[in-house]
Amino acid sequence: MGKLTNQLTFADIDPNYQAFVDKFKPKKTTDDCYTPENIYDAVLQFVIDEYGIDADNVVRPFWPGADYEQYDYPEGCCVVDNPPFSILTKICRTYVEHGIKFFLFAPYLTNFSAGRTIDITHVITGSSITYENGARVGTSFVTNLDDRYRCRTSVKLSDEIKRIDTENVKAGKKELPKYKFPNHVVTSSMMGYMAKHGVDFCVLKGDAFFISSLDSMKAVKGKTIFGGGYLLSEKAAAEKAAAEKAAAEKAAAEKAAAEKAAAEKAAAIKWQLSESEKQIIKHLGEEADHGETA
Repeated sequence: MGKLTNQLTFADIDPNYQAFVDKFKPKKTTDDCYTPENIYDAVLQFVIDEYGIDADNVVRPFWPGADYEQYDYPEGCCVVDNPPFSILTKICRTYVEHGIKFFLFAPYLTNFSAGRTIDITHVITGSSITYENGARVGTSFVTNLDDRYRCRTSVKLSDEIKRIDTENVKAGKKELPKYKFPNHVVTSSMMGYMAKHGVDFCVLKGDAFFISSLDSMKAVKGKTIFGGGYLLSEKAAAEKAAAEKAAAEKAAAEKAAAEKAAAEKAAAIKWQLSESEKQIIKHLGEEADHGETA
């Protein structure tokens, strides 16, 4: 099939030029999201199973510094890849115009925007994928492999992505041990919790003694209080207990208020259909093939 454009760019003449220009381009978070291979493999397998695509015909034209329009597309190929989200609509339009099959990663919440003027199908999985640059992005998919549906969900693909992403996050996350300390110990994280929930707590210099661990922890090699802590006097320990209780109560109240506000916001506006929109709906499906038999 060849390249989508034969125009010669300055980057073709001088390879260093593109690197120079790229240094001045603003970075877009979603455009720097490189897909974990096991996530990609799951998506590819779904495309193979769902649409009968031959794995040998699958191509990936998107990588750092690549120009998808200059890519040499084999006849009958299918693009299964994660493109730059910022130019997704342009990419889809180009592929549709040149008859190139595709199944592309796409933003979740703005997924439908890519198909405003293009004949494509939106495959919505509502997935949150943790990409290799650490960004966690709401992701679904767009394709021109489906002749029947304008938009559809896929529980199968959604479940598989969620399973793999959970494993990826767990594998890459260093689990800090969770300790429960006596009331006479205070750490910076304990005080941070109080501050974040609107509770002031102060310890006098004479009421605190710095420790890096408790004697009971020293019996286990490597066990320390992360960042250190302070032993508190009886008076300071009592004040700490009261402060923690107040912070917990405020946290619960804040959570309840946030949930109430979210519920009120969701129910605040109910949009209505206009007469012109009702007329459009009336005629939808009149000529569509819904797969029904006479």
